[in-house]
Amino acid sequence: MNTVLAAEAGSTTARNLTITLFLVFVAVTLAITIWASRQTKTATDFYAGGRSFSGFQNGMAIGGDYMSAASFLGIAGMIALYGYDGFLYSIGFLVAWLVALLLVAELLRNSGRYTMADVLAFRMRQRPVRTAAAVSTITVSIFYLLAQMVGAGALVALLLGIKPGTTFLGMDADTAKVATIIMVGALMIVYVTVGGMKGTTYVQIVKAFLLMGGATIMTVLVLAKYNFNLSELLGAAAASSGKGDALLGPGLRYGVEVAGDATQTFYNKMDLLSLGIALVLGTAGLPHILIRFYTVPTAKTARKSVLWAIGIIGTFYLLTLALGFGAAALVGSEAITAQDKAGNTAAPQLAEALGIEFLGGDLGGATLLAVIAAVAFATILAVVAGLTLASSSSLAHDFYANVIKDGKASERQEVRVARVSALVIGAISIVLSIYAQNLNVAFLVALAFAVAASGNLPAILYSLFWRRFNTSGAVWAIYGGLLSAVLLVFFSPVVSGASTSMFPEHDWQWFPLSNPGILSIPFGFLCGWIGTVISKEHDEEKYAELEVRSVTGAGAH
Repeated sequence: MNTVLAAEAGSTTARNLTITLFLVFVAVTLAITIWASRQTKTATDFYAGGRSFSGFQNGMAIGGDYMSAASFLGIAGMIALYGYDGFLYSIGFLVAWLVALLLVAELLRNSGRYTMADVLAFRMRQRPVRTAAAVSTITVSIFYLLAQMVGAGALVALLLGIKPGTTFLGMDADTAKVATIIMVGALMIVYVTVGGMKGTTYVQIVKAFLLMGGATIMTVLVLAKYNFNLSELLGAAAASSGKGDALLGPGLRYGVEVAGDATQTFYNKMDLLSLGIALVLGTAGLPHILIRFYTVPTAKTARKSVLWAIGIIGTFYLLTLALGFGAAALVGSEAITAQDKAGNTAAPQLAEALGIEFLGGDLGGATLLAVIAAVAFATILAVVAGLTLASSSSLAHDFYANVIKDGKASERQEVRVARVSALVIGAISIVLSIYAQNLNVAFLVALAFAVAASGNLPAILYSLFWRRFNTSGAVWAIYGGLLSAVLLVFFSPVVSGASTSMFPEHDWQWFPLSNPGILSIPFGFLCGWIGTVISKEHDEEKYAELEVRSVTGAGAH
C-alpha cells in the first residue's frame, strides 16, 4: 500500500515538475521571441535575422534545427528496439552534412537571398520555378512537421502518466495526445509570426545547449551505471531486449532475410539501401536547413557554421548510442513499446529509470524525467518553428511576392503574408499529425529527407553546376522528384496495409518499400535532364554570372 502511495506521489510530483519546467521554457522563449520582434523591422530581419549571426551562433542554431524529435526521441527508440539497425539513422544524418558542406553551403549563401528558390530562379523564368520551389518547400516541411508533432503527443502522454485505460483531466491517452499536438502547433505559429528568423534562431540556440546538456548528463549516468564499460552496457542491453545478441548486429529492422522468400528478402535489402540514400542526400535539399545559410554575413561564415554544426551534431549522435542501448538495458523493450508502440518515449523513460537509480526513489525519477521531457519539448518547439518559417517564407517571398505580385510587393506586405502562411501551414500540420501517431518519428523524418532529395536536390545541383540547365529542367526536376516520392509513399506500407500504417484498417499499398528514395531520387535527376534537353531555352551569360557569384560572393546580398 505504501509503495503504491509513494508511486502515486512520485507521478504527481513528476507531472507538476514537468508542467512547471515546460511553462518556464515556454515563458523564456516567448520573451526572446517578443524581444526579437522589436528588432525585426525589415524583410531581411524577418527572413534572415538581419544576416547578423556569427559562425558559432549559426552552427548552434543549425544543430538546434537539425537535432529534432527524430534525433532525440526517434533514434533513441530505434536503437533501444532494433540496436545496430537503429544507429543507421545516426550515421546517415551525420554523413549527410558532408554533402551539404562540400556541395551546397557556400555556393548557396553567395547565390541567394532568402529562400532556396532565389538560387534556382536566378538564371530562369521566375514564375514557374518559384511556384515549383514553393510547392516543394511546403511539402517537405509538412512531412518533417508531422514527425515533430507525433513526438510531442507521445511525450506528453508519458509525462502526464497517461497510459491506455487511464485519464488526465477527463481526457484519455488519445485525446491528450491530440490536445498536445494542437498546443504545440499553436506555439510554433506564435514563435514564427511574432519573432521571425531572429526569434526562431535564438530559440534554437537555447534548445541546442539544453539538448546537448541533457543528453550528456544521461550518457554519463548510463556509463556510470555500467562502470564506464561499453561492453558491459551492450551485454546488459542485449540481455534485457528479449532479442539477445541479435540486437548488436544488423538485420533486426532492415535487410531482414526471410527464409524461403527471396522476393521479400530482396525488398528488405532494397529498403535499407533506399533509406541510406535518402538520409545521405536529403540534408542538402531541406529548405529549413538551406535558409540558415542566409543568416550569416559572408560565405566564409556559412562554411564555419557548417563545421560547428558537424561537431555539435556528430557529438550528439555518438551520445544516442548510450541513450538507445541504455534504454534497452534499463527500461527494456516491453516497457518501451507498452508506453509507445513506435518507441518514441525510450529516452524519457530512460531518464526516469536513471533518476530512480541515482537520485533515489520515485521523486528522483520524476525529477530527471521532468528535466529531460522539458528538453525534448524545447527540441520540438525549436524545430517546428524553423520548419514553419521556411515554408511560410517560401510562400510569401517566392509565390506571393514574385509570382502573384510579379516582384512588386512591398516588404510589409510580404512579411504579412508570411505570417498568415505560418498560420495555414501550422493548421494543416496539426490535422495530418493526428493521423500519423503510430509511426516512429525518425522514420517519418527519413520520408521528409527522401522527398527533399528527390525534388529539391536535383534542381539545386543542376542549377549550380550544369551550364545547359534551364527553366523547363528545373520545373521537371522539382515536380517529377516530388510527385514520384509522395505517390510512392502514399502507395507504400507507410500509409496503408500494415498494422503500423497511418490507416491500418485500409489497404491500397502496392509499392513494397517503406522509403521511396532509391527510385524517386534518380527519377528527379532524370526528369531534370529530360526537361532541360527538350527545351531550347539557354542563357550562357546568366550561368557565367551565377558561377562567378556563387564562387566569389560578388553581388551577394
